[in-house]
Amino acid sequence: MSTVIDMTMVRVCTLDDLEVERGRAALIDGDQVALFLLADGTVHAVDNLDPYSGAQVISRGIVGSRGEAPTVASPLHKQVFDLRTGKCLDTQGKADAELRVWGVQVIDGAVHLEIGRERS
Repeated sequence: MSTVIDMTMVRVCTLDDLEVERGRAALIDGDQVALFLLADGTVHAVDNLDPYSGAQVISRGIVGSRGEAPTVASPLHKQVFDLRTGKCLDTQGKADAELRVWGVQVIDGAVHLEIGRERS
């Protein structure tokens, strides 16, 4: 028996609800998501759960960049994550970890996240 994932777009907020380079948290189907509007107008969404501390704090992180990669640094232990891939770029000596990345689309000024629902 195989599992199929149905992808659905869910409206989360408007672009006006976001501030440039300031995170916002949203609750989507029981998951906390950190949303980031960058200066170039792109919106990124990753899990709000910091895999190193176990706290829901990524939306409070410091936005920056590493080369071409837009990043967020955890406000607790300063691990740096690539907002495009979720990969931790600077583990601060800890084991590798990553954030879940959510698909984002901006439609008519509203931010929508891609969510998957499993069915048999």
